[in-house]
Amino acid sequence: MPRNAGSVTDDRPGAGRGHGSLERVTVNLTPRSSKALEQTVDLTGDSKTDTINRALQVYAFLEEIMQAGGSIYVRQSADSELERLRIF
Repeated sequence: MPRNAGSVTDDRPGAGRGHGSLERVTVNLTPRSSKALEQTVDLTGDSKTDTINRALQVYAFLEEIMQAGGSIYVRQSADSELERLRIF
């Protein structure tokens, strides 16, 4: 099977299984996503790997809420109105 962008590239036995092992994944980022990654790394001081891991965890959390029929609201500043977050 050819390796494509987004395919798992870690060939170690058991890689990606369970919580104790790491999984290496190759992805192609769009220019917008690449810029967002750099911006987030600059804001947090985290590595790209840590930033991507955290982003995936947050995305999974938000998806769980929405799949259960919930909604997520954000407030951009202390005095602004709540707005419903839409992920598309």
